[in-house]
Amino acid sequence: MEIKELIQRAIDALPNSYAPYSNFKVAAALLTKGQKVYTGCNIENAAFSPTNCAERTAFFKAVSEGEREFDSIVIFGGKEGKITDYCPPCGVCRQVMMEFCNPRTFWIILAKSPEDYKVYTLEKLLPEGFGPGNLL
Repeated sequence: MEIKELIQRAIDALPNSYAPYSNFKVAAALLTKGQKVYTGCNIENAAFSPTNCAERTAFFKAVSEGEREFDSIVIFGGKEGKITDYCPPCGVCRQVMMEFCNPRTFWIILAKSPEDYKVYTLEKLLPEGFGPGNLL
């Protein structure tokens, strides 16, 4: 799948964001090794702790459907849904990615538009990350 197409899938998911408290809307599009796409959006909660980020929503949807091998994720978002900067994943989302992805080969794509994006490996955004291999 082309990066621009994956970015567009995240853009298309942005209206589903439920962010009445922060008004910071985020969407994600997660690509599996089998080329299937799972989208997610952030879902806030008045108690804040139960809030779920877009990235984790996409991962949990995919994992709950039996997926375990992932290629890349696009993250797209901004205040009131207006995209003025790149939207990096929070630390909790990076940790979830570490659980399921090879940090050297999993790509994180931060997008402002289908034409304006940055690509990182998980290893670059989570150096010395703790993952399943640490428990061996």
